[in-house]
Amino acid sequence: MGSTGSTAATRSEDWDIVLVPRQEWWRIDLKEFWHYRDLVRLMAHRDITAQYKQTVLGPLWHVIQPLTTTFTFAFIFGKAAGLSPPDVPAILFYLSGIVSWNYFAGVINRTSKTFVGGANVMSKVYFPRLVVPVSMTLSSLVSYLIQLATFLLFYFTYWVKGPVKWHLSPWVAAMPLLILMMAALGLGVGVLVSSMTTKYRDLSFLVGFGVQLLMYASPVIMPLDRLAKVPWLLRIFKLNPMTPVIEATRAIFFGKPIDWAGLGYTAVVTAVVVGVGLMVFHRVERSFADIV
Repeated sequence: MGSTGSTAATRSEDWDIVLVPRQEWWRIDLKEFWHYRDLVRLMAHRDITAQYKQTVLGPLWHVIQPLTTTFTFAFIFGKAAGLSPPDVPAILFYLSGIVSWNYFAGVINRTSKTFVGGANVMSKVYFPRLVVPVSMTLSSLVSYLIQLATFLLFYFTYWVKGPVKWHLSPWVAAMPLLILMMAALGLGVGVLVSSMTTKYRDLSFLVGFGVQLLMYASPVIMPLDRLAKVPWLLRIFKLNPMTPVIEATRAIFFGKPIDWAGLGYTAVVTAVVVGVGLMVFHRVERSFADIV
């Protein structure tokens, strides 16, 4: 018996990865996640390919949707209601907000289905479960970059055509940080919702509605200075962590001052949401197969 136990112990040392039970609420093994970086890349590529497979217009759908929404908002809220700022073309004002919001909302809507949508694979093959929402967040960047390119095309068209009352801020180099902030905030909310929907399935029906409703409590529809006479509503808008990001994006492209205090608030909220989301995600991933 002693020799058999010794042999088993010796053989266990030959394994590269040893799975042992863990009970901690917080355990993010970055080294293990890094080992699966190729899987993140492959899953992101798969998601991108699946979006355009068997479609007629392919990536053009990422252009049609924001433009349709932009022209609708420009007509209803800009021209009819007069809510857009007078010193910026309504098309650019609304498109800049819609592009940012679409990426944030897209990350939430996709990552919130991590456990329920990927149960068949996750229950059969081991890999860090965080690979799935991270790959979705990365693949959503393609849609965002296409829409951002569409905005830039309109931006420079207006720049060339007529007298320009605005200018590009040198803080344009900070755009990657804003994108990272949007991605992290969307990922944090998405994994938190995904963890909760494993037990409460009806929450998934509220995600799309909730995200859409939250958009109307952001400066996508109107600039914040329009709310100066309604202080309580202005406070609600400022509680939305996406408000400073959208405002900073517009400040960069229209040469306005950036609200650094607001971005600091968003950074703190993002850190808290990501921390709580990952903690709950880790707690659920160990037993989700028994629930889903």
